[in-house]
Amino acid sequence: MIRVIIDECTGCKTCVSQCPFGAIEIVNEKAQISEACTLCGACEKICPVQAIVIERPKRGEIDLSEYKGVWVYAEQSDGKLKSAAFELLSEGRKLADKLGEELAAVLIGKEVSHLTDTIIAQGADKVYLVEHEFLERYNSDAYTAMLTAVISKYKPSIVLYGATLNGRDLAPRIAARLRVGLTADCTGLDITEGNLLLQTRPAFGGNIMASILSSHTRPQMATVRPNVMKKAKPNPSRKGKVVKVEANITPKMIRAKILDIVKEVSGDVNLEEADIIVSCGRGIQSPDNIPIVEELAKTLHAALGCSRPVVDESWLPHMHQVGQTGKTVAPKLYIAVGISGMIQHQVGMQTSDVIVAINKDPEAPILKIAKYGVVGDLFKIVPELVKELRKRLQET
Repeated sequence: MIRVIIDECTGCKTCVSQCPFGAIEIVNEKAQISEACTLCGACEKICPVQAIVIERPKRGEIDLSEYKGVWVYAEQSDGKLKSAAFELLSEGRKLADKLGEELAAVLIGKEVSHLTDTIIAQGADKVYLVEHEFLERYNSDAYTAMLTAVISKYKPSIVLYGATLNGRDLAPRIAARLRVGLTADCTGLDITEGNLLLQTRPAFGGNIMASILSSHTRPQMATVRPNVMKKAKPNPSRKGKVVKVEANITPKMIRAKILDIVKEVSGDVNLEEADIIVSCGRGIQSPDNIPIVEELAKTLHAALGCSRPVVDESWLPHMHQVGQTGKTVAPKLYIAVGISGMIQHQVGMQTSDVIVAINKDPEAPILKIAKYGVVGDLFKIVPELVKELRKRLQET
């Protein structure tokens, strides 16, 4: 419920310019709110005299039956869908099928309607399309206001975001606006017998895997680590519905402006997109031995990764790190050289198609998840492997 404290309202029109759905007008020098209001909270936060009050239901007062469907925030950049969007649509389709409900995606940007067919082909039944010139680039204020408003109006039961740089910024802002819970950096999602979203993520430094439920608030929201969920094959013959949502955005709503974007130059390091990754761990003993692993990576035209101890010792920069506090990867082939493979590292690479581990410790955790394990001295094994690979490559 939203109300205006008439005695406090000064008719300054600040709330009018902030409302993304044009639900506020000034009548007789006082703000009036129409039925178009979605309780997004933009006006309440911006009112200089605190004359607008939103009274939200307390725990147990929400009718959970009003909330239906699984939603995915289909993140895009420069008119192209992020890889995380494809992964979430594939996983969201599974969740929606288990619930017997529809899967919808929210697409926000400028002139991005050409992406709706791709989203539907990837499994969505419906796409909520929000377009505006002020939405061309990601902006915390504008994107938060729009997505909060759409969620408040259509009431999905589940909303999923990619744990990308923008997703990690956007999701908690929306959770705060809606006053609901948010489980961050999930590595697993499922539906319980009671039709709740079971959210799994590493906890206590990655030493345990926590299962989290949001039983009393809606929507249930989670961010999901990229490269954890597998992308399903698209079905171009699928049909879906596109719902165009009007975006009433004014410049006053946007407090921060993007002046320029400088992309990080990281050489040949592109772990998240690599088909083959060769990673090294503490077992290489010294930064002087990194060339041994680099030689294997070059031979396979692979990206060079590492575990956290290698970064902590400053043997390689953080951009190479795979694991809970580094990159999450899912290559076709992952070769772990001298990596023990504790859970913190596993959460960043366990979805790789084929895992090969080289370690002198037969009890190393990495060997339990590896498809192929080689127990022995990496300083003897890796050079011999490089020699054999070069020989095989010359024969082909």
